[in-house]
Amino acid sequence: MAIVSKTVACLRVIGDDVITADITGKIGCEPTRQMIKGEPFIWSENGKPRIAKTGMWRLESPERIPGDLNSQVSELLCLLTKDLSIWESLSRECRMDISCGVFMEVSMEGIGLTADTLLALGQRGVEIDFDIYGPD
Repeated sequence: MAIVSKTVACLRVIGDDVITADITGKIGCEPTRQMIKGEPFIWSENGKPRIAKTGMWRLESPERIPGDLNSQVSELLCLLTKDLSIWESLSRECRMDISCGVFMEVSMEGIGLTADTLLALGQRGVEIDFDIYGPD
């Protein structure tokens, strides 16, 4: 099985009551992007503002070519607090996930996560979400 051509990953802390400064203080890192429910934000390339339907604190990992999702997820977690009680508290207050983009150039490319990475996500109450894009 060939290695996936490209991967992207970001940690998202999502909730209507998310106060991004509080999240930053708790987990010890500035977000790459953030939005506050009801406030305008611009993320798309067209530059058109939209109104946030919920709050979000987001930390992005640089894309990897070829894909290396395990390293991206591990590197994101290494930037943040190791205190599992903070993660437990956050998991009660909001939804947390790692959103992953997996881009294939040919069929039958593959990607995996190690047991250590999966354990670290589970200990923090962080889900993982995959968007998989096939070859054109």
